[in-house]
Amino acid sequence: MNLTTLDWSIIGAYFIFALAIGIGVSRSAGKNLQEFFLSGRNMPWWLLGVSMVATTFSSDTPNLVTGFVREDGVAKNWSWWAFLLTGMLTVFVYAKLWRRANILTDIEFYELRYSGWAAAFLRGFRALYLGLIFNVMVMGAVSLAAIKFGEIILGIPGWQTLLIAGSITLAYSAFGGLKAVIVTDFVLFVLAMIGSVWACVYLLGLPEVGGLTKLLQHPEVQDKLSLAPDLTDPEQWVPLLFIPLAVQWWASYYPGAEPGGGGYIAQRMFSAKDEKQAIGATLFFNVAHYALRPWPWILIGLASIVVFPTLADIQEAFPTLSASKLGHDVAYPAMLTKLPSGLLGLVAASLIAAFMSTMSTQINLGASYLVNDFYQRFLKPDATQKELVRAGRLFTIVSMVLGIGLGLLLKDATQAFNLLLLLGSGTGLIFILRWFWWRINALTEIIAMVASLIIASYFTFVHDKTGFLPMEDWEKIIVGAVLTTTIWIISVFVTPHTKQETLVAFYRRIRPAALGWKPVIDRAHAEGIELDPEPGQLPLEIACMVIGCLTVYGTLFAMGYWLYGQTGPAVASTLVALGGAYFLFRVWDKLKTQKAEA
Repeated sequence: MNLTTLDWSIIGAYFIFALAIGIGVSRSAGKNLQEFFLSGRNMPWWLLGVSMVATTFSSDTPNLVTGFVREDGVAKNWSWWAFLLTGMLTVFVYAKLWRRANILTDIEFYELRYSGWAAAFLRGFRALYLGLIFNVMVMGAVSLAAIKFGEIILGIPGWQTLLIAGSITLAYSAFGGLKAVIVTDFVLFVLAMIGSVWACVYLLGLPEVGGLTKLLQHPEVQDKLSLAPDLTDPEQWVPLLFIPLAVQWWASYYPGAEPGGGGYIAQRMFSAKDEKQAIGATLFFNVAHYALRPWPWILIGLASIVVFPTLADIQEAFPTLSASKLGHDVAYPAMLTKLPSGLLGLVAASLIAAFMSTMSTQINLGASYLVNDFYQRFLKPDATQKELVRAGRLFTIVSMVLGIGLGLLLKDATQAFNLLLLLGSGTGLIFILRWFWWRINALTEIIAMVASLIIASYFTFVHDKTGFLPMEDWEKIIVGAVLTTTIWIISVFVTPHTKQETLVAFYRRIRPAALGWKPVIDRAHAEGIELDPEPGQLPLEIACMVIGCLTVYGTLFAMGYWLYGQTGPAVASTLVALGGAYFLFRVWDKLKTQKAEA
């Protein structure tokens, strides 16, 4: 299907807007690193929260949800819905701690919390790994999704899509830094919500779908509707529900839902005006990301089962689509080709903007690691702020070129990319506990990282070939998490402690709950150092985390059940959501925060 002049005009208008924003804020962004990478630390919660939501909406996100729905039903989405537990833990426990750290990147944390050569090694290694290798792989995968989108929706070769959208993204990111990224993210969020809801309403009205009621009654759709897997069948509920909720959320390092916070979520929190703004931003993100946004994608995925029942139907409709790119995930862009002129342009603009948002965040975040935690820390510690900003812009360009180049080379998600994602698997508990347990040290993290890599490599490349104790993927997750966790916990008690002065400085700045820091506090008092213990609010914060999860899940289920026309469950879910929201509203002012340093 070819886009009309109206469609291209809408897409072009977004390009012009994004570029104008980058040029408009370029002068302030070029002042220093805090302006370029953290927007001067004065961003409000609502703008940061929207930016977090927009960044998690990459061009392949609707495709992923559609693929889940077509293959295993709506319940398959628990594989990412479970990460809400990580998100709410970040909201009520870690957001204020990250903002209180007053650092430029989450990798800088290593030399704030740990001491010695191991801390420096961790900071430098993670800067190169996350800022270059991991970052480029993520951008490569996002670029591959943009290629598929360009070939199906825009009707142009994938390299042209990447060249045009990538050039605009690079321009406003290099000129305007994080502030340009955040402002364009806001427009993306508005575009995406309007476009996805409008597209959903239109596609449900197609003659072959016949509206929402007929869709839900379709025999091929009815067995896909359940919001939870069959609890009488362990082969369904164990991998789809139990493992994500019991293990995956704390054991796995997942971009946007890192245990204890991190990555671009931490970057947005560093950019907040104060701790309250950081908490508000992450709360809005989790509500919008998990409860509000998925349903238009889910409904379009269900409708695609009626319009394109099999992969053969998709192949027949798009004969030029290569076999290597054919999968259930392409049913989403295939459905979008049914949209009329104007609406198609709006949705296309929102998906292109999603690609640009993810890419701009990744290149800005990656450049912050490379400049702050490698270039300035190890290569040129006396560099001026203007030199560092120039280096940031250079690394931005290099990262974008490498990411797009990899996207052109990729055919599908390879084992190498899965291995990169597994590198942090099983280490999540360290990221959660290192704030509250003084004994965790830099060598602990290094040992956990190496153990995780070895175990993940074995399960990825060796285990299935040996025929020894065949395992399902979810069983490998459990074994890997248990082994890695056991290894690093043992290492805590046999590796050297972090220096006392480093621990004292960290505790004085962060003020975590005192329970896991009592030996440090006692030693400080014995040395005549004043270090008042912080009682903390962990019980209240954990309660808020649990209630927050129930509130968001209640909202998610309520929307689904109202759409399904199931009044009883809908009313019950709505009451849970309203009750949880009321509780959080009442205790909001009781969550202690302190004024953050500028």
